[in-house]
Amino acid sequence: MKWLDYFKLKKLDWYIIKKFLGTYFFSLALIIIVIVVFDYNEKIDKFATSNATASEIIFDYYMNLAPYYANTFSALFVFISVIYFTSKLADNSEIIAMLASGVSYRRLMKPYMVAAGIIALMTYVLSAYVIPQGNSTRIAFEQEYNKKNKKEAASNIQVKLDENTIAFMERFESRNNMGWRFSLDKFEGKKLVSHMTANNISYNPDKPGTWTARRWVIRELKDDKEVIRSSNRETIDTVLPLEPSDFLISEDEQETMTSPVLSSYIDKQKKRGIGNIKPFEIEYHRRIAMSFAAFILTIIGASLSSRKRKGGMGLSLGIGLALSFSYIMFQTVSSAFAEQMPVMLAVWIPNIIYTFIAIYLYRRAPR
Repeated sequence: MKWLDYFKLKKLDWYIIKKFLGTYFFSLALIIIVIVVFDYNEKIDKFATSNATASEIIFDYYMNLAPYYANTFSALFVFISVIYFTSKLADNSEIIAMLASGVSYRRLMKPYMVAAGIIALMTYVLSAYVIPQGNSTRIAFEQEYNKKNKKEAASNIQVKLDENTIAFMERFESRNNMGWRFSLDKFEGKKLVSHMTANNISYNPDKPGTWTARRWVIRELKDDKEVIRSSNRETIDTVLPLEPSDFLISEDEQETMTSPVLSSYIDKQKKRGIGNIKPFEIEYHRRIAMSFAAFILTIIGASLSSRKRKGGMGLSLGIGLALSFSYIMFQTVSSAFAEQMPVMLAVWIPNIIYTFIAIYLYRRAPR
C-alpha cells in the first residue's frame, strides 16, 4: 500500500536521525556531567560528615539524580540539538541540495519527527515509570544523609472514608503513629447514625488499616433513641480504610509515584475530599505535556535553522535559546495558575501557544 511507503526510512532519513539523536545525547551527557560535578562540590562536606558509603552516594544518589535532570532538561536540549545540527547542514548547503533534488520541505521534516517521536516516547517512559522509582531511593537518601525535611505531622485532617463515613483528627504525628482528638461520623443519607470520639488513636503498622482508640465515646442513634458506650481505660480496635501516607504528604512525594499509581492516588484523594492534591495533578499532566514538547520544539528549531544565513548559526542559536528558555519559564509560571483554572489547561497552555508558533514558523520556512 502506498501510504505504508511513508513510514519506510531511507538513507536521507537515517542520516538526519543519526545527526539529531547523536547531538541530543551528546549535549545531554555533557550537561549531566557538569551538574553532577557542581552538585558533588556543593555537597562534599555533607557527604564527608555523614555515614553514607561511597556505594550509596554513587548508586543511590547520583545514579538516580542523573536521569532526573536528564529528563528535566530534555526539552531544552531537543531544541538546542535541532538548531545546532540543522544550522550546520544549512551552512554546508546540504539542505539546499536536498530541496534541489526534489525533496519537499514537508518530506524533509519526516526524519525530524521520527527522532522527536523516539525522544518523546523515551521521555514519557522515563518520567512515568523509571524515574519515580529512582526518585524514591534518591529522596530517601537525602532525607537520611542530607537532612532533607520529611513530613512528620499533619493538622486538621478530615477524610471521607466512603459515601457515608467521615473521619477527623486534630493532629497526627508519624514518630509515634499517634493522632489526637479523633472523631468518626457515620450517616444514612443525611441522618447521623453514629458518632465516635477518642482522646487519641494510634495506627498499627503491623496490621494495615487497624487503629486503636483510647478514652473513647460512641454514641449510636437508633429509632430516636441514643445509646452511649464509653471507656477511659479500655482500648478499642477499629479497622479503617485509612493510612498515614494518605495525609502525611511530603514535598516532592508526587515525583516518587509512577503515572498509574499517581492517577489512582489522585482519584482516591478526590473521593475522600482531601485537599492539596494540585501538585500531584500537575505532575501527572506535566509528564504527558513534556513528552509532546519534543515535537513542538523540533518543528520550531528546524524551521528557524534550515535557512542558510550570513554569519553562520549564531542568530539561529540565539533565537532558539531565547524561545526554549521562554518555553521552560512559561511552563513553570503556568503551573502556578493551576489554583485558578483546571490543572490540565494550566499545564498545556505553553504547548498550545508554542504549537501556533511552530505552525507559523513551519509555513514560513520553505520560503
